[in-house]
Amino acid sequence: MTYELIPALSAFAFVTSVTPGPNNLMLMTSGANYGFRRTIPHMLGVAIGFTIMVVLVGIGLMGLFDAYPASHTVLKVAGITYLLWLAWKIANSGMPETSGRDGKPMTLFQGAAFQWVNPKAWQMALSAITLYAPDRTMWSVLMVAVIFGAINLPTVSSWTVLGQQMNRVLSSPKRLRIFNVTMALLLVGSLLAVL
Repeated sequence: MTYELIPALSAFAFVTSVTPGPNNLMLMTSGANYGFRRTIPHMLGVAIGFTIMVVLVGIGLMGLFDAYPASHTVLKVAGITYLLWLAWKIANSGMPETSGRDGKPMTLFQGAAFQWVNPKAWQMALSAITLYAPDRTMWSVLMVAVIFGAINLPTVSSWTVLGQQMNRVLSSPKRLRIFNVTMALLLVGSLLAVL
């Protein structure tokens, strides 16, 4: 990758990271339900997990999809199924104090692992490597991953802050329920681009 592509890659990373998608909607929901501080592991998991994903896609997984196109379809179906289950969980979650064991934000590991079933993350990683590291050299792949990682964490954090600020409005169980159902529907809606 040439240094002239860095501004274009940075813009691509910003736009794809800041727009609504499964990660951002889940972080906003977590910010609203648990606050910023308790959502930090989830945010770090998204940023670290996606950065690792870009590296692994760039150094080999993309070749697997090229060789076995059906594997991409299997991954897409698994990701959509998991996101539908998550949407159901979000829609049926209650106030953090009353939801018992299920009332915990995602951990760092869960946030990182989620990238592997997130269709938007796969599209972002595959597109970034295709557009900005077509030679798939280690240097190009690492540059794409580092730039994405540096831009991704602040952008996903902004969604958590937005959710946290909405918490003032969501102080009643009824309003929180409406918010959670709306976020679940938006999460399902974010799958339309994948379908």
